[in-house]
Amino acid sequence: MRVRTVVVIGHGMVGHRFVDALRTRDTDGAWRIVVLAEEADAAYDRVGLSSYVGAWDRSLLALTGNDYAGDALVDLRLSTTVTGIDRDAKRVTVADGSAVDYDALVLATGSYPFVPPVPGSDSDGCYVYRTLDDLDAIRADAEAAVARDPEAVGIVVGGGLLGLEAANALRLLGMRPHIVEFAPRLMPLQVDEAGGEHLMRLVRGLGIDVTIGAGTSAIEQLADAEGDGLRVTLSNDEVIEAALLVFSAGVRPRDELAREAGLDIGERGGVMCDLTCATSDPAVYAIGEVAAIQGRCYGLVGPGYTSAEVVASHLLGGDAEFPGADLSTKLKLLGVDVASFGDAMATTPGALAVVVSDPIGGTYSKLVLSDDAQTLLGGIMVGDASSYGTLRPLVGSRLPGDPVALIAPAGSGDRPGIGVAALPDDAQICSCNDVSKGALRAAVADGSRTVADLKSCTKAGTSCGSCLPLLSQLLAAEGVEVSKALCEHFCQSRAELFEIVHASGIRTFSGLIERYGAGAGCDICKPAVASILASTSSDHILDGEQASLQDTNDHFLANLQRNGTYSVVPRVPGGDITAEQLILIGEIARDFGLYTKITGGQRIDMFGATVDQLPQIWARLVEGGMESGHAYGKALRTVKSCVGTDWCRYGQQDSVQMAIDLELRYRGLRAPHKIKMGVSGCARECAEARGKDVGVIATESGWNLYLGGNGGMTPKHAQLLASDLDDETLVHYIDRFLIYYIRTADRLQRTAPWIEGLDGGLDHLREVIIDDSLGLAADFEAAMERHVAGYSCEWKAVLDDPDKLARFVSFVNAPGAPDPTVEFTEKNGRKVPVLIGTPAVPSSRYANPAGVSR
Repeated sequence: MRVRTVVVIGHGMVGHRFVDALRTRDTDGAWRIVVLAEEADAAYDRVGLSSYVGAWDRSLLALTGNDYAGDALVDLRLSTTVTGIDRDAKRVTVADGSAVDYDALVLATGSYPFVPPVPGSDSDGCYVYRTLDDLDAIRADAEAAVARDPEAVGIVVGGGLLGLEAANALRLLGMRPHIVEFAPRLMPLQVDEAGGEHLMRLVRGLGIDVTIGAGTSAIEQLADAEGDGLRVTLSNDEVIEAALLVFSAGVRPRDELAREAGLDIGERGGVMCDLTCATSDPAVYAIGEVAAIQGRCYGLVGPGYTSAEVVASHLLGGDAEFPGADLSTKLKLLGVDVASFGDAMATTPGALAVVVSDPIGGTYSKLVLSDDAQTLLGGIMVGDASSYGTLRPLVGSRLPGDPVALIAPAGSGDRPGIGVAALPDDAQICSCNDVSKGALRAAVADGSRTVADLKSCTKAGTSCGSCLPLLSQLLAAEGVEVSKALCEHFCQSRAELFEIVHASGIRTFSGLIERYGAGAGCDICKPAVASILASTSSDHILDGEQASLQDTNDHFLANLQRNGTYSVVPRVPGGDITAEQLILIGEIARDFGLYTKITGGQRIDMFGATVDQLPQIWARLVEGGMESGHAYGKALRTVKSCVGTDWCRYGQQDSVQMAIDLELRYRGLRAPHKIKMGVSGCARECAEARGKDVGVIATESGWNLYLGGNGGMTPKHAQLLASDLDDETLVHYIDRFLIYYIRTADRLQRTAPWIEGLDGGLDHLREVIIDDSLGLAADFEAAMERHVAGYSCEWKAVLDDPDKLARFVSFVNAPGAPDPTVEFTEKNGRKVPVLIGTPAVPSSRYANPAGVSR
């Protein structure tokens, strides 16, 4: 049998998928594959390109098996540019003068970034956002610009998917991003006008300037003693001076080789091909973004993968055809959930739209229904896309319930919580790889027992990963015990990762994922690992690589508020505060124009600070003997107390001193979730200790210790662990409890559900803490002593470190300038913000992960 040769031009995600599909199916070795790749890097995850920022490790984005090591039938040639195609001779020529003959040719050349024909668009400092090399060049320029000017502006032309990712990359590099979008809203292809308004509020709330409805008219190169820069003039006559500019205004098919070879080209570009992805030359196929299938190009990876599978089938004698494309998208852009599926813009005749808009919470959801309100046609979600996974597969099907209830905000009592069990077998669970619920159930019946098994045998979840939660749900629905893997990048649970970090001494996310994980990480594992690293050492959370892992609040050591400003909460141990400290807080609030409120944790919160003001405020607090209250972190917040025996005639123990001692001992202690404590001086419970994670109530003989009380959506009363403890024993037991919780709880798990999930519950906890059934009591106490010995104020560490201090520059206004969208007014005698422009309303967990301290 003669081995035929297929030449693949391009080695992106779709080109690699074709090679993988053909090699998997070609069990007889009928085809030899020659891959001619222009880039120096083998196929990598271009969808996850932004995760390269901060890690700067190309290997983290490499697609599995992209080097085809040990496969004699695949010849991968990197840094190889094809210069021509001779269709008559069935030969392609290469820039180095060599040539490769083919029996079949597959064009997987993808697309190139569109640069608008703007005068000056070729100036130094103008970039595109497409490849790893592009990001390296942007990084070098951005770092140099920020070193010269911490307020350096980076403009992004284009407010679509990649435009928002490019803006986030500039933000992570320390620049002030400014998005310029020609359309009247951000992401105009995915969200409608109302959704775009919500999205813009959320984006502006993250410190990113946005100009919509304007194009770029001219770019001028500037030069001065401090370095080059750009003056950018917009079509609305606005002028912006910037250090660099990134074009992200869409892409165009790379069809130049096909044009020169005389192949038919689509009306709007791309190589014309039929449903088999064959071009006007039956020996030449086109796949991915360069393919104009029946005249239409698809810019998503899902349809690209489908076209690759179709061509692989045809080369082996199959009759597969392109079935059409699901253009649904679900992304987390700048930490903000955005999803669009089906007929999102309600173009179907007679379509009805059901909308739930929550501008205060920062969420927007729309379902598009048939004219009889029975069939789901599509939808849009901004700010909260948690129901996307179960609603998207129902497109074309009858709704299982009240449409308003289906898109009620997460946590609402009206939300029924649709599960995968409600979906029919023909529902498409993975749109990227066209995998139905029925196919997944069949895989489970054939022996798949984990999410990894399902990914391996069906390819579901191997692309964008948005369907992974549904895979776990399906396994549970089919009676399979679901893996406790932290996420798709770590097969270990959070507790297992904690033990790995504790035992191995690994101190970086990149080091951990290289040895024990896969891929580049995500918004699940990065903050979780950041918490673990902070819990196992006294390193500052903004040291080195750790800084890029932090959520917004931890990144700025302050709580982001709904108007884009921050609140500052100094520590007040046990609620005990001096007159001088009260005066200092008042003076700071007066001088910076801040709103003050006494919180439920017996502290004073100062609202309305801009990023650049934070170090100035901290410096005055630190000079006055105060320190960070960690209101922004998953850490100990407060230890509330009553006045105890100092003043109360009913007091039985010194609750104030005990609260101070506990707060100073556990301050800065990082955990899976926030921790609150309370100490009451008698059974009258004025400190509400039984509503806290750790509650201490005085008795005549000592202290009663209660554990696992939580507020939030599911309030829980703490349970009594032990009675009449002396001071020393009480502290030992709390030490053991906290370290055991930190080491074994799941990510973002409060103490109440953690205790409920323990085998044996409180009885098991009592055995571990009191009876030392695990033999780890001494280890737990030693770990806590290391924490106490290594504690330092995070605010002071920033003030003492110029590199850290450089992070705290305003992303919206010049230093010290007020937010132009916010004014303050009097309301019932108190100062409150009033939005006078487009407000910035952060709501996503990643925009405001720690929540506002109360």
